[in-house]
Amino acid sequence: MINIKQESLLLYAVTDRHWLAEGEPLSHQVEQALLGGATLVQLREKTLEEDAFAAEGREILKLCHSYHVPFIINDNVELAVRINADGVHVGQSDMEAGRVREMIGPDRILGVSAENVEEAIRAEEAGADYLGVGAVFPTGSKDDAEDVSIETLKAICSAVSIPVVAIGGITYENMDQLAGSGIAGISVISAIFGQKDIREASQKLLRKSERLFAV
Repeated sequence: MINIKQESLLLYAVTDRHWLAEGEPLSHQVEQALLGGATLVQLREKTLEEDAFAAEGREILKLCHSYHVPFIINDNVELAVRINADGVHVGQSDMEAGRVREMIGPDRILGVSAENVEEAIRAEEAGADYLGVGAVFPTGSKDDAEDVSIETLKAICSAVSIPVVAIGGITYENMDQLAGSGIAGISVISAIFGQKDIREASQKLLRKSERLFAV
């Protein structure tokens, strides 16, 4: 297991092609987020054909590395290994975390979603490097996301030794409510990619995250 840097989790950008203009490559939006200060990028594709997913992944991996930012694949463990991504993030309904760790080896980042203390402890024991905990606020990006209270978020942060990022419905306006919870940062989709000026949105979110969550 590797120790992911706390500062790499301050502003965790998760892609969503829903907001792409016609003909606009996803890499363009990702670069705007990187220019604004995104500290980690997760490529999340639910419907893209495998070869297209791989090609897109390789392109964005190269882009992220040019900004010295880790690049994570959502769910697709085999593809993450195939394109040599920096890591993979899996949910509770995806492959078991211990099996994922076996497949990706000790040198890639493993992120696991958790909604309660028991899931969090189990994920850490299975080799997770960080946890994504949520949804801390109502969200439209994941139909199966359960609400996680701030009290539960704090309990999870206290129960594990690996860093935790809050996920789900986080905006520039409501992220203040997460201060003092023990999280290392925030994971967002629409708060970056759903904004008119992606670079500026990222800059504002990073500045606030540094103020609220930096160790």
